[in-house]
Amino acid sequence: MTTFRALFAALIVVATFGLALAKLPPPPPWTTRPKQRPSKESQDAATAEAAKQVQARAEDRVAARYHCRAKGEGDHRHAANGSRRRRTSTDAAKGLSSQPEKAMAHSPAKK
Repeated sequence: MTTFRALFAALIVVATFGLALAKLPPPPPWTTRPKQRPSKESQDAATAEAAKQVQARAEDRVAARYHCRAKGEGDHRHAANGSRRRRTSTDAAKGLSSQPEKAMAHSPAKK
């Protein structure tokens, strides 16, 4: 009789499980196309762009630290927002021309 009870209990469990599954909505249909993986070139470009952003943030952080220290030490010549003296005399007042003596005086010769 215990075997019959065990079989009957198993049948009840299976029937309950089947009934619970029958009440669930059907799963969403699968897409026909598998997910496409990004190409090697786009991955390399994304990695390079991320590296550039990390480098730019590091440079900004170093520059900000430099400017803060320069302000704190009283060296306002190099500080970005430090007080700077205005020139009272301009180049034109001194009689200097605004045009260089030779055009492209500081550029290398063209080949």
